[in-house]
Amino acid sequence: MLLYGRMLMLMVVSLYTSRVILNALGIEDYGIYNVVGGVVAMFNILSGSLSAAISRFITFELGKGDMDRQKKVFCTAINVQLTLIVIIVILLETGGLWFLNSKMVISSDRLIAANWVFQFSVITFAVNLWSVPYNASIIAHEKMSAFAYISLFDAFAKLFIAIVILWNPIDRLVFYGGLMLAVGLIQRTIYTWYCKKHFDECTYNISFDKEITKEMFGFAGWNFIGAAAAVLRDQGGNMIINLFFGPGVNAARGVAMSINHAVIGFVTNFQTALNPQITKNYASGNHEYMFKLIFQGARLSFYILLILALPIIFTAQYLLEMWLGIVPDHAANFARLVLVFTMSESLSGPLITVMLATGNIRSYQIIVGGCQLLNLPISYILLRYGWPPETIFIVSIAVSVLCEMARLVMLRDMIKISVRGFLKNVYFNVIFVTIFASILPYITKYYLGLGDFFDFFIIFTVSVISSIVAIYIIGCNKTDRLLIHQAFNKVQKRFQ
Repeated sequence: MLLYGRMLMLMVVSLYTSRVILNALGIEDYGIYNVVGGVVAMFNILSGSLSAAISRFITFELGKGDMDRQKKVFCTAINVQLTLIVIIVILLETGGLWFLNSKMVISSDRLIAANWVFQFSVITFAVNLWSVPYNASIIAHEKMSAFAYISLFDAFAKLFIAIVILWNPIDRLVFYGGLMLAVGLIQRTIYTWYCKKHFDECTYNISFDKEITKEMFGFAGWNFIGAAAAVLRDQGGNMIINLFFGPGVNAARGVAMSINHAVIGFVTNFQTALNPQITKNYASGNHEYMFKLIFQGARLSFYILLILALPIIFTAQYLLEMWLGIVPDHAANFARLVLVFTMSESLSGPLITVMLATGNIRSYQIIVGGCQLLNLPISYILLRYGWPPETIFIVSIAVSVLCEMARLVMLRDMIKISVRGFLKNVYFNVIFVTIFASILPYITKYYLGLGDFFDFFIIFTVSVISSIVAIYIIGCNKTDRLLIHQAFNKVQKRFQ
């Protein structure tokens, strides 16, 4: 509840901040900021797999309850991340700079500003890597209030940046990049201080445990395939958009991703609270309850997104015009497609968590990660043949469905999950709910149109109500409805 209370406030602040920043920077500079940051984020290929390994090991050991082992895992994780920081910074300052200045489509008069943004992004990236073990500890201990309060600071700090950028003493893009770095440094310092104060295992000592290091790198080595595929899909797609269409379309993608980040935050919070429970129940051998969490978690993750995404999908163009004033070309279509992709991916979150919990991920990553790697070459080939920029997202959606099927087949052999049960109780369930929920908004928009605020308000409201009714009638079983009634009664009693 703390996380959701935070997200309601964060969504309003974030959407307003994006509007101010887009108008302050302009479409070209906003696109440059997104695509240059994407160059740095490409190196998540190297860090993402180890970060996932660290989170898994810390949560798993907490479930086992061995404090000595927890301390060894934490110290080893810090050592691994510090080593990785040195390697990645060297690669960024060589290969990354070369790509930025030689291959990217950026006007010559904005190249110096783009290089400043690149350096700020490199420093922020390094700080985020260093803090991964601390963040993983907060999640493992399920101290969600820490995320709620610290993220509020982050949101209002960015709102402050959006306001003061209009009176900056230097280049607006450079000034914005520098202030974003400052906020990141402060936020990471707070996370580190919190962990050291509240968790006994979060005390770093210079030590080296060969066994744990070997386990982490062995786990991360196979997980590298999945991490590489995800980064190449997202940031690689952003690079391809820049190569074929320029910064203006990157700005459209940036706008769509801002909407997506505001919406996906709700399901991320839900899964952040859910994932430690899945890992701990696997570690303790309580598989029956673990399967219940996976099925309910996947279904509820999708429903949370559906309530938020469906009204945006039906009103995207008008919503963007009302929100931004200046709407980059393709932004509305990008927003619709990325929300569909996110809803598809939400079903995979609990499956990925239990896969990581097992530690036996070689075959899984080869097959599922291999499927995800198809995103970049397929998108590139289609764009070379003249397909529109929306192709990037359409390919991602198709590959996401393919990967979902592959995950189920692999996890059936790994943890004996019921493929038929998942398809019946989760996958087909959410498809029927989505179809049913879309009928009334579609009819309303068809006959009413979307010419003014009254039309927008009616269609938006009908979409939300239709989603809730469809979820309750079709999507929820008796147990789900009982839980909803109990939760509603608790809230009602508090206000009496």
